[in-house]
Amino acid sequence: MSKKDINQYGAKEIQILEGLEPVRKRPGMYIGSTDERGLWVMIKEIIDNSVDEAMAGRCSNVWITLHKDDFVTVADDGYGIPWEVHPQAKKSALEVAMTVLHAGGKFGEGAYKVSGGLHGVGASAVNALSQFMRVETKRKGETYYQEYERGKPKAPVAPVKTKADFNYYFDWKSRSGVRTTFKADKDILQATSPKLDTVLKQIKNRAYLVAGLAFHLYDEREDIETTPPGKEYHFYFDSGINALVKHLNKNKGAVNTPPIYLHRSLENIDVEVALQYTDSFNQNVESYANVQSTNDGGTHLTGFKMALTRAINDYARKQGYLKDKDDNLTGDDTLEGLTAVVAIKMDSEKLQFESQTKDKLGNNEVGPIVSQVVKEGLDTFFEENPAESRKIIEKVVIAARARMAARAAKDAVLRKGALEGMTLPGKLADCQEKDPANSELYIVEGDSAGGSAKQGRDRKSQAILPLKGKILNTERARLDKILEFEEIKSLVIALGTGIGDTVSYDKLRYHRIILMTDADVDGSHIRTLLLTFIFRYLPELISRGYIYIAQPPLYKVQKGKEIHYAYTDEERDKILASMKISPALVKDIPEGEEQPQTTDGQVKKTPGLIIQRYKGLGEMNPDQLWETTMNPENRVLKQVSVEDAALADQVFTMLMGDEVPPRKRFIQTHAKQAILDI
Repeated sequence: MSKKDINQYGAKEIQILEGLEPVRKRPGMYIGSTDERGLWVMIKEIIDNSVDEAMAGRCSNVWITLHKDDFVTVADDGYGIPWEVHPQAKKSALEVAMTVLHAGGKFGEGAYKVSGGLHGVGASAVNALSQFMRVETKRKGETYYQEYERGKPKAPVAPVKTKADFNYYFDWKSRSGVRTTFKADKDILQATSPKLDTVLKQIKNRAYLVAGLAFHLYDEREDIETTPPGKEYHFYFDSGINALVKHLNKNKGAVNTPPIYLHRSLENIDVEVALQYTDSFNQNVESYANVQSTNDGGTHLTGFKMALTRAINDYARKQGYLKDKDDNLTGDDTLEGLTAVVAIKMDSEKLQFESQTKDKLGNNEVGPIVSQVVKEGLDTFFEENPAESRKIIEKVVIAARARMAARAAKDAVLRKGALEGMTLPGKLADCQEKDPANSELYIVEGDSAGGSAKQGRDRKSQAILPLKGKILNTERARLDKILEFEEIKSLVIALGTGIGDTVSYDKLRYHRIILMTDADVDGSHIRTLLLTFIFRYLPELISRGYIYIAQPPLYKVQKGKEIHYAYTDEERDKILASMKISPALVKDIPEGEEQPQTTDGQVKKTPGLIIQRYKGLGEMNPDQLWETTMNPENRVLKQVSVEDAALADQVFTMLMGDEVPPRKRFIQTHAKQAILDI
C-alpha cells in the first residue's frame, strides 16, 4: 500500500460517532471482562492502533514499555494524531480521538483502508477505563500532548516543552508518531499489572502477521518476581506467517520443507496462506482477518479447507493414488498433521465479524476468493514440486486408511456402549440425576480412592469412575489403537458423547467432569494423560467449561478436637500461626505422633498437635474425602480452560510427543522449579 502524504491527513479525517459515557458503566461490553483478559484488551487496543498504521504503510516500529506502578507505554513511528481544531467538534482532533468513542482515522474516507475493523473498543474506551492517560503526538517537527483522568481531559492540548514534566518518559526515536501512557483504573479493573508472558506472546504473534514491522518490549518493573528489571525483547520477521508456521512446528517432524507459501490479491482482498504437514496426528490451523485472530474461523477458513481438499484429491487422482472415481480423500484426511495459517486483509469498512470479540469472519465474498487463491496456488505447487508433493499425498493417504480402521474400531465401541442403549461400564457408579446440567462425574485414580469416593459421594448427583493405573498416551496413537484400550473405552461410554467424526457433545451425560488424582508425581502424570486425551479427541469439553481438577488437601492439622485442612503449605502455616505456633519451628512427623516445637533451644511437645501430610486420596476415609474434596460447599475446583490453543498444542506435543530433545530441554530448564515429594 502506498503512503499517503502526511500533510493530507488532518483533523477533518477524525469522525465522531458517539459519546464515551457508557464505557465506565458497562466495561464488560467493551473489554470483555475486568480481569487480566480485560487488561490485555486495553493494551492490545493501543498496540493495534500502531499496527493499523503499519498496515497503512506508515509505521515501521512499535515500542512497548511496562513501567513500575502499573503504567504502560505504547509508542510508534507512524504519522501521529492531528492536534489541530476539529471542524465539527470545535476542539483539538487529539482530544476528540481520545474522548469520543469510535472517533478516529479508521472511519469514513480517512486514513485506514486496512485495520482491525469497526468492532474494536478504541483508544477512547481505554482512556475511559484508565485512572490516568497521557497521549503525545509528534508531527511536522512538533510534539503536543494531553493528559486525562478516567477519560476526562485534565487540561487543553498543549505543546511538550520539556521531558522532565513526566515521570514515565520514553523518548521514541522518530520524527513522527504517537506515544500513549496509561494506568488501568483499579476501581474498575480487578487486575492492573500486565503479565509479561501475555504481552510477549501477543506482540510476537503480531510481528509474525505483519512482516517487516519491528516490536520492541521493555520491562522496567522491579517488583514482579518473574521479571528482572531492565529486560528487553525485540521481534521482527521478514518472512511473516512462514516463520509463524515454522514456530508452531518447532517440536514436530516436518513432512514438507519449507512450508508452502501462497500470497495473492484478488478483488481487493489480500490472501496469505502458509502450510506445512508434520508427522503428528493433530491439526493446527489458525486464521486471521486484518491481523485479528478469528478463533472461531469463518468464511476465509471454510474457503481454505474446501480448496485444500479439492487440490489434494485432484493431484492424488492424477498420480494414481485414487484408483476408483468414487474414491475421495475427506477433509479430515487432508487436515491430519497439518499446520497452517490463513490471513486475509481487506477494506476495514467492508469487514464483517459475527461477534463483538471478532472471533468469526462473516464476509461471504471472502470464501470463494480464498478458495480460488489456494486451489490455483496448490495446483501450481504440486506440478512444480513433485518430490514434496508425493510426501504430502502419501501422508494424507495413510491418514485415510487409518481413518477407515479407526471408524471400524469406534463403531465396535459404540455398538457396545451407552449410545446404543446398552449397559454402562461395570466400574461406573452412576448418579441418580438424569439432567446433565446437575450431574457430576469424578474420574478417580485407583480402586482404593474410587472406593472411598463411592462411599462418600452424594449419590443423587455425583458419579464415580475409577481408572486402573495410567491410561494410554494418546498423543502417540491413532484413534483405532486408542479405542482398544479398556480404560479409555470405559470413559468414552460413560461420557456418552461418542468419539471421532460422529461425536455429539449434546449427548454428554455430565456437565461437570472432575479429574481427581493423588497429589504426587504419578497423580500428576495420570492427570496429564487424561487432559491429553480430552484436548486431542474431545476438545469442546474444555472449551464449553466442563472439565475441572479436584484439589484434595495436602495436610490435616489437628489440635485436640480442632481440625483444619490445608490445601497448600502457605495455608498450613496460616493455620499454625492462628494457633500461636510458629510454622518455622514445626516438623512433619508420622501421623499419630504429637508435633515437637523448639523453644529457647529446647525441643518441647505441643500437646495434641498432629499434622498429617496426605500422600494419596486412599489415605482419606469416605467422610474426609467428602468433606474436603467432594462437598460442593467446601471443595476447591480448578476449571480447565485454553486461552492459547497454539501454545497448548505445543506444550502437549513437547511433553507427550515422540521428539525427545524438546522434552529434555524443558526438563533441564525447569528442573530447579520442580518440587519433589520423596
